Amino acid sequence: MGQGLWRVARNQQLQHQGYSGQGYFTREHGRRIATSSVSNTSHRKQAQGGIDIYHLLKTRKTKEQEGFINLEMLPPELSFTILSYLNATDLCLASCVWQDLANDELLWQGLCKSTWGHCSIYNKNPPLGFSFRKLYMQLDEGSLTFNANPDEGVNYFMSKGILDDSPKEIAKFIFCTRTLNWKKLRIYLDERRDVLDDLVTLHNFRNQFLPNALREFFRHIHAPEERGEYLETLITKFSHRFCACNPDLMRELGLSPDAVYVLCYSLILLSIDLTSPHVKNKMSKREFIRNTRRAAQNISEDFVGHLYDNIYLIGHVAA
Repeated sequence: MGQGLWRVARNQQLQHQGYSGQGYFTREHGRRIATSSVSNTSHRKQAQGGIDIYHLLKTRKTKEQEGFINLEMLPPELSFTILSYLNATDLCLASCVWQDLANDELLWQGLCKSTWGHCSIYNKNPPLGFSFRKLYMQLDEGSLTFNANPDEGVNYFMSKGILDDSPKEIAKFIFCTRTLNWKKLRIYLDERRDVLDDLVTLHNFRNQFLPNALREFFRHIHAPEERGEYLETLITKFSHRFCACNPDLMRELGLSPDAVYVLCYSLILLSIDLTSPHVKNKMSKREFIRNTRRAAQNISEDFVGHLYDNIYLIGHVAA
């Protein structure tokens, strides 16, 4: 989504800079003169399909010119679209050849926002000398620091003005970032319950089936390897959030946060039972329905049966 946004912004910027005006048509006129000797068939292909890359390649006269087109020969919006598919390392290498193109701020802005979807600095007026390329390097450095020591990583982001010292801002950053080590993140969230509370509220489980919602939850907030107080806290927070997102469904099924808590625990135990190679005698559907309804009597048998089928077919809810 981040790359799509900067492409729209780039097209608008190019229009303001006059690339669709005389400057662009002058370059286009020069290319047409260079390709005037191409056959009528090639001209028809170009007329039907717009800019024909193969057609442009055939205009190369010498053997040294054969191969990929110089990006500077293409319309700017096409050049930036091509470069937008590069990662940071390849974009730095490309800047050795196309310095003006590869160092464009919108390219590096797209890389920042596609990897770190939320930073406090995005919503502020940039300071003097601000560069998204420099910001990318700082975000990468901060992520590596976080993966070694979470507290030092967060302090690094704050010292650079990238993040505000706010649990909500830290939670948004974590929610929109996929470069953080999940084991270190789990330790950090266990210590920072205020950040954990805000992180849970960022999830929207509306109209989701309970096991699928639980999987999504544990993809962002990884479950501990052993049962304990932290796991109970996570399930409790998830149960309240799930009920808050689906009030009509909860009334229809007659479920409360406590009942959802029981179901979540049952789903985790069932996941372990069905997926563990050490369990030889797997729990049957009938046994799961009987045990679950014994713990939560108001739950319908059909609903519990659907829960079993989901785990049996899709797999663990906290893998």
